[in-house]
Amino acid sequence: MKGEMEAAMDASTLDADLRYCASSFLMYRTVPRKNKCFTKALPIRRFERGNVETVMSSEDLERALSRQVQAACANGRAALALSGGIDSAVLAKMMPAGSVAYTFRCVVPGVEVVDESSRAALYAAECGLEHRIVEIGWDDVEQFAPKLMMTKGAPIHSIEVQIYKAALQAKADGFDALIFGESADCNYGGLSGVLSRDWTIGEYIDRYCFVLPYKVLKEWDMDVSHFEPFVDKNGYVDVHEHFRRFFFVESMGSYENAMTLAGLNFVAPYANTWMGVPLDYGRVRAGENKYLVREIFNRLYPNWEVPVKTPMPRPTEEWLKSWDGPVRPEFWPHCTDRMTGDQKWLVWSLEKFLNTIEEAALI
Repeated sequence: MKGEMEAAMDASTLDADLRYCASSFLMYRTVPRKNKCFTKALPIRRFERGNVETVMSSEDLERALSRQVQAACANGRAALALSGGIDSAVLAKMMPAGSVAYTFRCVVPGVEVVDESSRAALYAAECGLEHRIVEIGWDDVEQFAPKLMMTKGAPIHSIEVQIYKAALQAKADGFDALIFGESADCNYGGLSGVLSRDWTIGEYIDRYCFVLPYKVLKEWDMDVSHFEPFVDKNGYVDVHEHFRRFFFVESMGSYENAMTLAGLNFVAPYANTWMGVPLDYGRVRAGENKYLVREIFNRLYPNWEVPVKTPMPRPTEEWLKSWDGPVRPEFWPHCTDRMTGDQKWLVWSLEKFLNTIEEAALI
């Protein structure tokens, strides 16, 4: 009863602001102001960072990751989400032999899309893991997206469907936890395209925002105030700090939402650590992004080539190729005509969410 009362009191302090929330989602994939929501009947689910362990070197980080993986696997009911990148490959070396590793593979009939499963299979074989593939298609998006949106109280990131489906599979296979390599990029100097140069605040807003709301919405709000704490006296942005304090929360929220809906424990060892020394931008810009994680990878996989960084597979370009764009009155006609697939996803997701809560009589 106490929890229900507290939830009701919290809801009473919320401000339902559809224009602000819709605009913020298009720009940031999240709603920065915690007192804002699309509708008071459905508060936004938000990720809250817990305690973290400060690490000063790759050796510190390796020990911290190993302890967390061992703890998660202590009851024998944790599996690993294994991509083709180095973050989860490092964790694979820490899993008990015989553990199960799942790799996501998106499927578009008749079209070849990004597939990490072959590289992931090499890691699994090297580490003595049982490798299983979880295939995701557009039918999964249509089936799972509304459920994920209702749990989140907001539109969703395009990665949430595959996380949710993999979690469902892991649960059906008898696991109660799924371990991810998420947050290594924002915590340890990945995303080198953005870290490759210094950005003034204006330049960075243009670079960081996914979709500018005035290009999509007839009524829009462009709140950029959350950038201000990360701007120095000369007008330049501390990109690494912005990543690990703002982008981190948005990204982790996508994982937590999907895992919560599936009823599985979300384990993210990198997210429970904190880089306690300044990021060496020189090393990142010289082609050595995530250099602490690279050092661990090179120790655990001697003579292996570090693969080129690729985002979690999500063939939005192919999935939304024939989509004509939104038809709700809040949107400008033909606003998605020249958008990338990932930009189209944000508009599609926003319209799908508005339709979903309208059908549920929540707006």
